[in-house]
Amino acid sequence: MHKHLQESALQRMTRVVAIANQKGGVGKTTTAVNLAASLATAERRTLLIDADPQANATSGVGIERRALSASLYDALMDGEPIDRVVRRGVHLSYLDVVPATQDLVGAEIELVNRPGRERVMRGVMASLKGKYEFVLIDCPPSLGLLTLNMLTAADSVLIPIQCEYYALEGLSQLLNTVKLVQQNFNPALAIEGVLLTMHDNRLNLSRQVAAEAQEYFGNKMFGSVIPRSVRLAEAPSFGKPILLYDVQSVGAKSYLALAQEVIRRAAALPAAPATALAVGEALA
Repeated sequence: MHKHLQESALQRMTRVVAIANQKGGVGKTTTAVNLAASLATAERRTLLIDADPQANATSGVGIERRALSASLYDALMDGEPIDRVVRRGVHLSYLDVVPATQDLVGAEIELVNRPGRERVMRGVMASLKGKYEFVLIDCPPSLGLLTLNMLTAADSVLIPIQCEYYALEGLSQLLNTVKLVQQNFNPALAIEGVLLTMHDNRLNLSRQVAAEAQEYFGNKMFGSVIPRSVRLAEAPSFGKPILLYDVQSVGAKSYLALAQEVIRRAAALPAAPATALAVGEALA
């Protein structure tokens, strides 16, 4: 009985967060890897799913892609149980990873003729509910069928925005996609939050982008801001999250702070599924 109550509580707490922005180079994979590691460091059972055919999150945690016998592609397209694809305890005992390979490029095409093509990932992930507190999905830098699948399978979407001149340009396209998913496939999909990345407080441009994003997104902005950092850029080449590469760096401290924000937001959610929010309501 006690065990059953524990499992029910964990199932209510399981939160699937898609990290998405169709614009490349905004710190999406860096955020997926380092937020996942930071949540795991906080002893939150965390699964990182690499859904990007570039597989940068996979190599970023030190998994050798050429040595993989199974990846997300096998679960998504060939019906392999996702539990058999999960790599357990990657660097940290609370961090599991579903790796990706370039085979996912083919999945985008193969999904076109699949019945219920937008909901395939939701079915794949059904067995994961209750096994993790957080599931983070690193989405491709596009708004194709792969990203649509990930948003349909997610509870919320976290949007990284780089502090550069065209930062907010094109975001309406992503928000329209979120609205489409809400209306047709996943009514409960919410905006988890908007994260400023590659921020340099010495630059007027960074401060201007931060002000504009705050004005547009309001309380959906995370208080944590990810700085422009050489150490953050170096860590993936060593196959490590920033916490294991340089725990004293400002980048590591920023992602630890972001993890605490995500944990607090999840704790504030009602136990029952929330009523679906329209994009306009989510950004109010």
